Amino acid sequence: MAKQKQKELEEIRNKLKKLLVSSLSLENVKPEDIKDNEVLFGEGLGLDSLDAVEIVVLLQRNFGLEIKDMDQGRKIFYSINTLTEYIHENTKK
Repeated sequence: MAKQKQKELEEIRNKLKKLLVSSLSLENVKPEDIKDNEVLFGEGLGLDSLDAVEIVVLLQRNFGLEIKDMDQGRKIFYSINTLTEYIHENTKK
């Protein structure tokens, strides 16, 4: 069971990195350059509030998830790992 979860998380993580690079027009950044625990906003990857809005749209379009509470969003959007966990937990059938 744990191996299955790891596989699912890895698939989400990879898809998420590709979506971020293409949707946010991250120049000179390749999906594999984004570290799983890297802070996405500010010092880390350098995303800003406009990028946060894009991520909300991206989650809705690609995973059918809505984030209405931006305080919750801050925790979820902290890193690729936190986003991946959120997606994994909320897209279970």
